[in-house]
Amino acid sequence: MTGRHSMTRPGTARGAGQGAREDAGRPAPGWPAIVLRVAGSGLLIATAAIHLDLYLTGYRTIPTIGWLFLLQVIAAFGLGLAVLAIPRRPAAALLASRLAAAAGAGFALATLAGYLLSVWTGLFGFKEVRTTAGIAAGIVEVAAFVVLAALALAPAPADRAAAAPARFPAQIPPAAARAAGITAASLTVAALVLFGLVVAGASSTAPAATGTALKTTTIGGTTVLTNAKGFTLYSFAPDTSTSSKCYGSCAAYWPPVTGTIAAGQGLPGKVTTITRTDGSHQLTYNGHPLYTYIGDSAPGQATGNNLNLNGGLWHEIRVSR
Repeated sequence: MTGRHSMTRPGTARGAGQGAREDAGRPAPGWPAIVLRVAGSGLLIATAAIHLDLYLTGYRTIPTIGWLFLLQVIAAFGLGLAVLAIPRRPAAALLASRLAAAAGAGFALATLAGYLLSVWTGLFGFKEVRTTAGIAAGIVEVAAFVVLAALALAPAPADRAAAAPARFPAQIPPAAARAAGITAASLTVAALVLFGLVVAGASSTAPAATGTALKTTTIGGTTVLTNAKGFTLYSFAPDTSTSSKCYGSCAAYWPPVTGTIAAGQGLPGKVTTITRTDGSHQLTYNGHPLYTYIGDSAPGQATGNNLNLNGGLWHEIRVSR
């Protein structure tokens, strides 16, 4: 008996030592959640940075849209810091951590939906076009949703879950976790498909605004120049009398007015043309190259007046007789 006991003890010790070495080689419990926290926070802050740049470079002057962009910046920064700062231990903090992650995922999805809606049909009178910044922001928002949804559903730390008070949901029931995971995966796929379809169908360059004649109309007691369809025409401050500075995404928001000098017959000012880099002839009025604004959805509107967008100030063309 004594011999048997003395022989089993070393084996037990060796087994314990081997188990200790195996445990030492394993990652610390909860490290995937730490990675998700850092990644999710970083993606939210990246979204905030993109919207802050757009806000500061001109979107702040767009009615309603400007305030929404500022709200998005504040919310994204706040949620990003909350996701990073709120720990998942002790169990009392786990609920707050899950809620912060879920709120961040919902915010990312809502922001993406707002962008898609503004590209598709317009939002608060503002219509987006396909731009590099918009596509980058959309991809970041999809990634943020995926990471934060995974964080919200991540299991509680194994070494603390058993000791958690019952009033705290330290562990989501497996069935509920699976259902939530399937829902999150479905939303991700739907968001990616919708994002791809809308972006693919959106125009990155709006067609030039053409017409047989320029006209005038009165908006708010001011006589302004319009194209043949009655849409207000604008000038761009960085332009010169011989060249346009509005190309690429700028020309998507502000389509140049093309045509011949015959379009200005009967107007008190001087109508000429300049040649754009694509060879088209853009009309000018008293030395100002002319543009329409994609945000004007009907004749008689001048929503682009006094906007600081796409690198400079925009003004309606006023006509004095």
